[in-house]
Amino acid sequence: MKNLSILGSTGSIGVNALKVVRANPQRYRVRALSAGKNIDLLRNQIKIFKPKAVAVLNESLAMDLKRTLTGGDLPEILFGPDGFKHLATMDEVDTIISAITGAAGLIPTYEGIKAGKEIALANKETLVMAGPLVLREAEKQGVSSLPIDSEHSAILQSLQGHQKEDLKRIILTASGGPFRNLTLKQMARVNAAQALKHPNWEMGPKITIDSATMMNKGLEVIEAKWLFDVPIEEIDVLVHPQSIVHSMVEYKDGSIISQMGVPDMMIPIAYALSYPRHIKTGLPPLALEKVGPLNFEKPDLKRFKCLALALRAASAGGSMPAVLNGANEIAVDAFLKEKIGFLDIPKLIEQTMEAHKTHPINRIDSVMDADRWAREKTHANLMAYRA
Repeated sequence: MKNLSILGSTGSIGVNALKVVRANPQRYRVRALSAGKNIDLLRNQIKIFKPKAVAVLNESLAMDLKRTLTGGDLPEILFGPDGFKHLATMDEVDTIISAITGAAGLIPTYEGIKAGKEIALANKETLVMAGPLVLREAEKQGVSSLPIDSEHSAILQSLQGHQKEDLKRIILTASGGPFRNLTLKQMARVNAAQALKHPNWEMGPKITIDSATMMNKGLEVIEAKWLFDVPIEEIDVLVHPQSIVHSMVEYKDGSIISQMGVPDMMIPIAYALSYPRHIKTGLPPLALEKVGPLNFEKPDLKRFKCLALALRAASAGGSMPAVLNGANEIAVDAFLKEKIGFLDIPKLIEQTMEAHKTHPINRIDSVMDADRWAREKTHANLMAYRA
């Protein structure tokens, strides 16, 4: 039985992870849960799964949770970065599901690895910002870091039973989001409510906007580079609107191996937790006879400039991916608050990237410094832009 700490239990990944736990109670036990601000959902999760410890965003939320929890055998209640770090390093935990959105997920995930915990990784930013440092520490500690992203899970599955030296390229698929067929003029008029309506997946607001801009796919390219130890030149992106083929691997003989399934995050979560086994999820099977045609096309980098910027950051390496990510988080937040337009997101990110002098990252502190600089610079650009 695996003992789990779920960092980000009230988000879409965390909720689906708990569905996997409920479908397989003989395999998994929840020892710790963390949330941001969704105290009501966390309270219900505590009642069902009875963790030993929980953590929330700040002290005020922790006090609110303490006041409203009833019954015996209550968990330890922590808050803030120290609380999240504690949940990642608990002796009672052997596996962490890293599902905190954004750069905030990096430090607790890294600390968990240092403490010898196995990682089921949904937090893209961990590898985007600090891929070589994180994977070096995982190797040092002898722990695995298995992907929860549907695309990277598909690649992992498509690599099974094949020799690494036979690989020609990785093909990441992208839904294209809700604006795949819009012109730039039309995209300039879209609002947050429209961008939050993803055609295939149910995700949190930040990731949904990243999907609409295709920044999500750019971050996944950087993540794939580190996860599978391949150069950026051997990673391609294809838009696949149906979200049935989750990604592919092409081999030197021309063979392409893909993984297909219904678009539901329970599948990659279950695989990361049970690797290399496939366990029950309770999901309906993929009825290929009802799916219809499957389409693939190259992404338009002029209309989806965030993807182009991510590829540029990946090629630059060093601190630039962390700067890209930090700038994107500020820009997406500004768009969600209706401070900027949809096409202003890549403009703000590009301004910050152009002002940055790329440098090597050899410590987690240097990564966080780059992230901090990017946020401050993007915020300053945002204020100047609005003025």
